[in-house]
Amino acid sequence: MVDGALTRVGRAGDLITRDMFGDFDLELEWQVTKGGNSGIMYRVTENTEATYQSGPEMQVLDDEGHADGRSRLTAAGSVYGLYAAPAGVVKPAGEWNAVRVVARGRHVEHWLNGVKVVEYELGSPDWEARVAASKFKDWPEFGRAPSGHIALQDHGDRVAYRDIRIRSPR
Repeated sequence: MVDGALTRVGRAGDLITRDMFGDFDLELEWQVTKGGNSGIMYRVTENTEATYQSGPEMQVLDDEGHADGRSRLTAAGSVYGLYAAPAGVVKPAGEWNAVRVVARGRHVEHWLNGVKVVEYELGSPDWEARVAASKFKDWPEFGRAPSGHIALQDHGDRVAYRDIRIRSPR
């Protein structure tokens, strides 16, 4: 913890929740340094070598300072490599960004700084076509779990998360 935020300051590995979530409403704030990269994965299983091999990822990124920011498919807020988030929503490196990820059944929404930036249906024909045309096609468990862990990715860069809240429907 650094100044009340869960902060990657050395090699830590991905952090996953103890509990598993199917339907959930996740809210948090994140901050990256110049050129920083991380991610928030959800419905992650423990059956693969890496969290990104099973759980879709909301990209956490300094769009201006990282090469992934040149493509909307890999920019902040996107479903990494599958669904593009619009430009101009993410705040610059060093500033706090507010995130909300909502999953209800197959329906998923990504919110960034109060703007819905992505909305999609897991398992839909559109989803299946995008996965088949991506690097994820070789990972049979990718995006298939009805519930799983929520993971914060250690991508090697300094990143901080705070005010983390996960709500499940009762």
